Amino acid sequence: MQKKVVRWSGILLLLALMPACAFLAAPTAAVDTGVVQERDQVTAVDEDVKTEVEEAPAEEQEAEEEFYAEAPAAPEAFDSAAAGAVPLPAGTPAALDAEEGEQPDTMIFEDYGTNPFVVTAVDNLSTFAVDVDTGSYTLTRSYLNDYLLPPPEAIRLEEFVNYFDQDYPLPEQGETFSIVTEAAPVPFAAQGNLVMRVGIQGYDIAPEDRPDALLIFVIDISGSMDMENRLGAVKEALYTLTAQLRPTDQVGIVVYGSTGRVLLEPTPVSQGQEIGQAIGNLLPDGSTNAEEGLNLAYQMATAHYDADKINRLILCSDGVANVGSTGPDAILETVRTQAREGITLTTVGFGLGNYNDVLMEQLADDGDGQYFYVDSQDEARRIFVEKLTGTLQTIARDAKIQVEFNPETVEYYRLMGYENRDVADEDFRNDEVDAGEIGAGHSVTALYEIVPIAGASGNLATVRLRWQDPESDEVYEIEQSQSAGDVYEMFEDAPPHFRLDAAVAAFADLLGEGAWMQNASYDVIGQIARKVSGDLQGNEEVEGFVEVVDRAASLSQ
Repeated sequence: MQKKVVRWSGILLLLALMPACAFLAAPTAAVDTGVVQERDQVTAVDEDVKTEVEEAPAEEQEAEEEFYAEAPAAPEAFDSAAAGAVPLPAGTPAALDAEEGEQPDTMIFEDYGTNPFVVTAVDNLSTFAVDVDTGSYTLTRSYLNDYLLPPPEAIRLEEFVNYFDQDYPLPEQGETFSIVTEAAPVPFAAQGNLVMRVGIQGYDIAPEDRPDALLIFVIDISGSMDMENRLGAVKEALYTLTAQLRPTDQVGIVVYGSTGRVLLEPTPVSQGQEIGQAIGNLLPDGSTNAEEGLNLAYQMATAHYDADKINRLILCSDGVANVGSTGPDAILETVRTQAREGITLTTVGFGLGNYNDVLMEQLADDGDGQYFYVDSQDEARRIFVEKLTGTLQTIARDAKIQVEFNPETVEYYRLMGYENRDVADEDFRNDEVDAGEIGAGHSVTALYEIVPIAGASGNLATVRLRWQDPESDEVYEIEQSQSAGDVYEMFEDAPPHFRLDAAVAAFADLLGEGAWMQNASYDVIGQIARKVSGDLQGNEEVEGFVEVVDRAASLSQ
């Protein structure tokens, strides 16, 4: 089993804050001009309402394993204005709850620690579940846009790296995935060390070729959501999403405040006016009975389940849950059970202050979905327009990666990120073990820092990917090797996206107080990001990263 240090902080208490977060899964649908007309009648709520939630204590338990003493020191876009929307200005943060520069109240995170180096001769296998969540990066961006540095425990390195589109080739015709491996020295690691990038690329599906979708939106309308950058942003996101759906898709809406209730039974997107009316009727109401809302949504999804469709719940919330009777373990078990039955759950977070990041991530993981955080209208468009098919259509279930390092060429290695996605090495081929899901066209990136044995030649590592096909239930496994002879001699020789990933990982370590904290600087990260931005002309994600790095640098002075 992979050796690593993990510090558990208060997960049980955090889960207790989610009064039974159950069942989630839903597809998507298209909205006609009726939605637009209805939307024009919606008035924004400007008054901020603060809901006080008890803060979870930061308890830390003993590290799982000791660091090895001999290991080296780790040095076409949706036009919402044309559609009649009243959006936030493009790029404007949608999560500025606190006063500028003022730390938000009660942000709930979990500190998972940092993976240490592993002695290859002792344990040469590294196994983990894939993760394509991106919430940690956009939540961090929300902090920085509010002139705040995020707390270190908010940083999950893999979610920073996986936010960015990569340059991986699509798999061959008829294949589900391709694997890419690359290695090069990087300026943030100890001299002589290398970074190996493992890239997984899934096949793409044209929007017109995806199955019809049954999407059940589960919307938090509690008092803590009564802000324009929360419930108002949810409405904006729903209008954006439904405008991209097909007339044959269906949308249902369940809301929960003090109680849960059905706002809209599953309705074809062709009936856009009715859907728009329901979205416009979203109003804040009381406390947060997430348990009842989720149960109602699962009941609706089960009653309308169609094996030939995408059946998905989409939870829109700030993650605060303070009313309910069933324990969190029972709720999470329900989410897992429903996912196995084909009703999956995606979570979309909103707001800064009284926000439960742990809950939103765990619900998505257990519901075989993704965890997003929306900090701007641009991000909502990215998730629900540009990446809509991948957000809805799953092409692989229980996907796991195992990397076998060669003790004759690699002395030490460490996985960068994925601390809470560890899988026992012996469970790699145990197909009963829950792992991660990958959507159509999605890529997954993992970085390893390795200490090669000087002068050694041959294979450095073999990467294996194992997954279950969601339609046939057949299990597949493929592999790809990285040779010592194929390592880039200099960092500058590596492809632009490799250099970007290294800079993004260093940025995450600076903010999260990770292994590269001592060797990284905002200046060097910014220089690399600008060079990559020049190499990838017009890449808005990279341009945005440059701005985020500059903001963090100014706040750190």
